[in-house]
Amino acid sequence: MQTNLADFIKGTREGEEAEAILRACVHCGFCTATCPTYQLLGDELDGPRGRIYLIKQVLEGAEPTRKTQLHLDRCLTCRNCETTCPSGVKYGRLVDIGRRVVEERVPRPFKDKLKRTTLKEFLPRTSLFKPAFMTGQAVRPLLGKDLQDKLQPARAAGRWPARAHARKMLVLDGCVQPAMAPNINAATARVLDALGVQLITAPKAGCCGAVRYHLNDQAAGLDDMRRNIDAWWPHVDQVEAIVMTASGCGVTVKEYGHLLAHDEAYAAKAKRISALTKDLSEIMPAFQDELAVKLKGKITKRVAYHPPCTLQHGQQIRGKVESVLYAAGVDVVLCGDNHLCCGSAGTYSVLHPEIAHELRDRKLASLAATGAEEIVSANIGCLTHLQSGTTTPVTHWIELLDRALP
Repeated sequence: MQTNLADFIKGTREGEEAEAILRACVHCGFCTATCPTYQLLGDELDGPRGRIYLIKQVLEGAEPTRKTQLHLDRCLTCRNCETTCPSGVKYGRLVDIGRRVVEERVPRPFKDKLKRTTLKEFLPRTSLFKPAFMTGQAVRPLLGKDLQDKLQPARAAGRWPARAHARKMLVLDGCVQPAMAPNINAATARVLDALGVQLITAPKAGCCGAVRYHLNDQAAGLDDMRRNIDAWWPHVDQVEAIVMTASGCGVTVKEYGHLLAHDEAYAAKAKRISALTKDLSEIMPAFQDELAVKLKGKITKRVAYHPPCTLQHGQQIRGKVESVLYAAGVDVVLCGDNHLCCGSAGTYSVLHPEIAHELRDRKLASLAATGAEEIVSANIGCLTHLQSGTTTPVTHWIELLDRALP
C-alpha cells in the first residue's frame, strides 16, 4: 500500500511505525472474514481493511470526523485479523496510533467523554474500584441490568500459601481482578505451591497500563507501565518469571519493551520485564507430568475452554491451556467459533454493550452446544462477560485445577 504521510506525523517515531504497517498491507481482505464487528454490522468500514483505509487517510492529512471515530471505536482490538493476515500486518499497533490522532482532532459528545474519563480514572485505581465494587454488590438488585452484569458475586480467595520455596515467581495483581475475582491469583499460588514454586507479589504494582492506553490516554498508560517496572525491578534477579493470570494484562506487559523503547530511562528495563513475562499457560506445561499424577481421576465433568483473544491472537499462544487440562485428565473441548471474540474486550462491553452482548450470546450458544458443565477461560474480562449471560459456571482454568488438588 503506497503512503504519503502528512507533515504532522511524517518522520516521527509513530509515523515511521504506522507507515511500515500500512505498506505491509496488500488489502487482500482475508481479515474481513474473521472480524467479529464486520460479521455483525456488514460494513466495510467496520472491518480491519476499512479501518486501515480510514487511518491511512487521516495520517495522510484528511480531516477525521465523528463517523471516523465511531468506526475506530467499534473495533474490539481482538487482533483476530493479525492471526489471519498473510502479510503480518500489525493492525493492533496501527489502530492505537490512529485512534490517538483522531482523539486529538475530534471532540467527543459529553456523555461519551464522561464515560471514558470515568473508566480510565477509576478502573486502574484498586483503592477506588474495590470499595465501589463491594458497595455495588451490596445494592446489586437495585441497579440496572448492565451494571448487574458487571457485579457478579466474587469467589472468596481462600488461603495464600505460607511456605517458602527456592523457586520463586512474581504475579501481577492487576486492577479489577483483586476485587472481581480474588480467588484466581490465590488459586494460582496454591497450585504452584503444590508444585514447589512460591508465588510473590510486588505491592506497588497495579494496572498493567492497558486500560488508559487503549482509551487513548497513552501518556498515562505509559506511566502505569513505568510504575510496574519500578515495583518489579528489585525482584527481577530472584524470580524465574513474572506470571500473568489475566491474558489481557499479559499481552500488554509483553509489549512494554516496544512501547517504552523511546524512553532512555526505562527502555532496557522494559525490555527485560517483557522478556520475563509469561502467561500462566506458558508456565504450567513444565508441570504436566506431576499434575497428571496428582489429579488423576479427580475431574470427571466435561469442560469447555474459551481462549481469550489476548491469548490466542495478541500473544499468539494456542493449545497450551488445553494440553495442561488434558494432561490433568480433564475432558476439555473447544466450541466451533473458538477463534472469535466473546465481546468483552476490556472496556468495550461498557462502551458498546449492544454489540458486546450479541457477541456474548453467540459465543455462549456455541459453548452450550459442547454439552460442557463448566466454562473456563484465562482472562478476567471474558470470565465476567460470559458469566453475565449464563447460569453455567464460568471460572479461570487454574481454579478448576486448584479445586481438584488434595
